[in-house]
Amino acid sequence: MSTVSLPQDESRQLAPPSGRHPADPHGRPGVEDALPLESLRIVPARHPGRWAATAVVAVLLAMVVSSLVTNERWEWDVVATYLTWPSVLEGAWATIRLTLVASVVGFALGTVLALMRLSRSPLLQSVSWTYTWVFRSVPLLLQLLLWYNLAYLYPHLSLGIPFGPELVWFDTLSVIDKFWAAILGLGLSQAAYSAEIVRAGILSVDQGQQEAAASLGIPRRRQVSRIILPQAMRSIIPTAVNEVIGLLKGTSIVYVLAYGELFYIVSVIYGRNGRVVPLLIVASIWYLVLTTLITVVQYYVERHYAKGAVRTLPPTPLQKARWTVLVWASRLSGRPVPPSVPPAYAARARVGVLTRTARTAGGAA
Repeated sequence: MSTVSLPQDESRQLAPPSGRHPADPHGRPGVEDALPLESLRIVPARHPGRWAATAVVAVLLAMVVSSLVTNERWEWDVVATYLTWPSVLEGAWATIRLTLVASVVGFALGTVLALMRLSRSPLLQSVSWTYTWVFRSVPLLLQLLLWYNLAYLYPHLSLGIPFGPELVWFDTLSVIDKFWAAILGLGLSQAAYSAEIVRAGILSVDQGQQEAAASLGIPRRRQVSRIILPQAMRSIIPTAVNEVIGLLKGTSIVYVLAYGELFYIVSVIYGRNGRVVPLLIVASIWYLVLTTLITVVQYYVERHYAKGAVRTLPPTPLQKARWTVLVWASRLSGRPVPPSVPPAYAARARVGVLTRTARTAGGAA
């Protein structure tokens, strides 16, 4: 390898002046001239957009609260009076009963329909598909009125041999009253939607799980009940709870049957005293409370079925609250965070992210 030697004068011209980096002709300090770390001033990150958005939302919330407090037409005293009115409580309980029974009927029948749709029998597949097609096509209000007027089509219902003698028969009006007409309308309609939800959850399970269970000689029924459905529940639960919440609010349509659920009771009361808005607020508060309870149940059910999918279960709201209190208590008292608080959560709960400690005499930070 050949080398070229330069005269002494030219080599001095190519050498960078003292204090300058060869790649920085403007005299900015290079690596060798960097300032000590403890002398640097830490500047927190600025978020002007976040502060502007926070200010706008805070002003809007203040305007909403001011409107709710200062506008006397809301009549909050009337709302407080009728919120725990005996007939309103009975209507709320009737709404809960309708939701519970219709949900059980809908999801039980929907699970059966989903398994029929996934079976290898052409007849079962056709019946399941036809049921879903019909009940998803007919409006719920129309179904309720049809079931309520079932006695017009069949004055007597009987059990017996097809095209043969009747073994047991009974009067239709004595069996299908307003409550059961509402249950049939809500539950059978919900079953059509639940069938698709359950079928989608089952199809989301990896096919290798079924093949592994079959290779072990596990019966088909046990494969479905112990392996496939528990894994499918992780996909089924969020959508299923949405359907239950929709069913809870959909019970208000039962007022066409003059059944004493929450919305019907409220409409009867404001039809007598003329306080329409306060009574509608009463119904809204009760629907909000019931929906919140369902959401809480959803959280814990999802947490239960997440055991086989995540290594560490997400903390519950009570755990988060307790850990937050412990972290803030340790910061105020100067004591270390208790060992019961997860380190990752304790790090996220800190107020300051950027910290700086003075360097000791030995040079350790």
